[in-house]
Amino acid sequence: MDNVSNIFQNDLLPSLGARANQSIKLRKFVISPYDARYRTWETFLLVLVVYSAWIYPFELAFLRHLSWKLFLVENIVNGFFAIDIVLTFFLAYLDRKSCLLVDNPKRIAARYLSSWFIFDVCSTIPYQPFGLLLNKHGNGLAYKILNMFRLWRLRRLSALFARLEKDIRLNYYWIRCTKLISVTLFAVHCSGCFIYLIADRYPDPSKTWIGAAIPNYRSESLWVRYVTAIYWSITTLTTTGYGDLHAENPREMSFCICFMLFNLGLTAYLIGNMTNLVVQGSCRTRNFRDTIHAASQFAARNQLPDQIRDEMLAHICLRYNTEGLKQKETLDSLPKAVHSSIACHLFLPVLEKVYLFDGVSFTCRLQLVTTLEAEYYPPKETVILQNETPTDAYILVSGAVEVRIMTNGGEKVEKLLSGGDIFGEIGALCNTPQPFTFRTSRVSQLLRLHTTELKNILQENTHDKEIIMNNLYQKMNSDQRFPTKMMEICQGDQNFGEHNRCSISNQVNVNNESKARETLASCCSDERCKELNESDRHGAMYKTIEQGFFNRNNDLPDKGAGMENRVSTSQIADIRKTRIQDKMMTTSVAGELQEITHSCTEAGSVVSERKRVTIHMHPQQNKSLAVPCAKVINLPGSLDQLFSIARQKFASYSTTKLLNRDFAEIDDITAIQDGDHLFLVEI
Repeated sequence: MDNVSNIFQNDLLPSLGARANQSIKLRKFVISPYDARYRTWETFLLVLVVYSAWIYPFELAFLRHLSWKLFLVENIVNGFFAIDIVLTFFLAYLDRKSCLLVDNPKRIAARYLSSWFIFDVCSTIPYQPFGLLLNKHGNGLAYKILNMFRLWRLRRLSALFARLEKDIRLNYYWIRCTKLISVTLFAVHCSGCFIYLIADRYPDPSKTWIGAAIPNYRSESLWVRYVTAIYWSITTLTTTGYGDLHAENPREMSFCICFMLFNLGLTAYLIGNMTNLVVQGSCRTRNFRDTIHAASQFAARNQLPDQIRDEMLAHICLRYNTEGLKQKETLDSLPKAVHSSIACHLFLPVLEKVYLFDGVSFTCRLQLVTTLEAEYYPPKETVILQNETPTDAYILVSGAVEVRIMTNGGEKVEKLLSGGDIFGEIGALCNTPQPFTFRTSRVSQLLRLHTTELKNILQENTHDKEIIMNNLYQKMNSDQRFPTKMMEICQGDQNFGEHNRCSISNQVNVNNESKARETLASCCSDERCKELNESDRHGAMYKTIEQGFFNRNNDLPDKGAGMENRVSTSQIADIRKTRIQDKMMTTSVAGELQEITHSCTEAGSVVSERKRVTIHMHPQQNKSLAVPCAKVINLPGSLDQLFSIARQKFASYSTTKLLNRDFAEIDDITAIQDGDHLFLVEI
């Protein structure tokens, strides 16, 4: 619980789209406001503030002459606050716009000089020692009135109560009541001192509120006079009015009028706050505390481990802190165009650093960045569990995330991710359980990318999908953390497996390129190959091998394309004068070279001019028979020869008509193109 409270008290959060983690490592000689030693110094000053709030009104009214001991104590207290003024020039402050600590000494000094510096100096100047130096009379009323500037220090108490109200270790109700009681007591103390000061300085003591009740009040002890003044103040504040003490002269009447007007506002403040506490309390803070209490009870009732309980409480505390920023509500309330512009400004530089989107088009990045959702995570909170169903991928903007893996019944930290890294993308894109556990090590800002939205965007951008899948495969192929079993699981995915096989095919073809050149050179060195035209041999054929049968400029095939689309059709046409379009006709580089070699050794022909077609048999008379497999043949010179070949290939059928893919009847053999699919129909 202490760790959770410390996390919540630290209001430092990185801004949306922060380029790097905002650590509390400041410049030399600059003090962090969250440093434990400075917090101790602040606590000590708060004790001196309480002392100042009581002594200076009391000194003004009841002490005409100060003893040397009290004089020494006051100047020591002023010395401590003077030291605090000097320290403030070296104290980093939290920029409310960016939520980042500013440690620039010039900016710190400029901010302090333009805000509270003058008031702090006026509340610290030792007026009485200056009075003694100037006219040797430092106990005058004027110097005591100037000492009332010391009450400016009370602003520190207001900040203290604001911080204590958020502290989950303390009871909110009693903290609020303590604050209200403190305000009431201070008002009673000050009013009692002021009304006594008016009576004590009045020319005729018998015509004062205290002189009418106690004729020789100045001869009474200090305690009796102070209690009498407090008694008058409380009866007036509560509007009881017993009648034993009342104003006797115009000065006292004027003060009583002002005090009772002040009581109207103070009473309304007290009654309103007490009603708010008793009836409904402060809604947001009370709901937060109720949530904390319910989570603690849930953890205790179900006997959850301390680690899980701390994660629950830390997440609730951080969510309460970020709710006050109203970031999501502000973005959701804006028009879509403005929202997109803000998202591009904040998150597009972060997205460009992610390896997965390297080389992706700007349009795809723009679509992705508008779907990102910023979230804050406290330290030691698990974002993704190992073997969890993939639903989201995360981009780390600031902070740090540990990559953990289960080994021998325990977790081992494999890697520490920093700003610009992405995790969870393997399970999201490969449709496999998450291979690792990801846990934050400090306060982190993450960008959530929903798997469904990611896949929808990739479905609309097929070329970018190929680039992303290739980047993912290269990452997994170069990372030793992914075992062979994991690679096999990912290869089982349809999209990933297709791109994976194509990448492997490219690598094989690169290795076989040198062998292909040697084979072609051996083929063309034969005497019968010398009949080749020099331009044909060194033009189309050599150029084909030089450039490669596969276009390696395109890393991945288009959606739905097989490996045969990697073969450059124009290059193979220069060698064989044919186009391979059907997936069943796909051949390897070695097979092409064997056919070229065989063509070079044939007498009277170097390059085949025949067309290749695929014939299909569709029986009409006997529909119970299974449809035979397709046959790839060289196109003969006439339709009669084609029907004769068909009868040989499909022995049990009698062909009567020849149709193309559009079911149009073909009457002329010259209308058939290379690579056509022909359908033989019997009636």
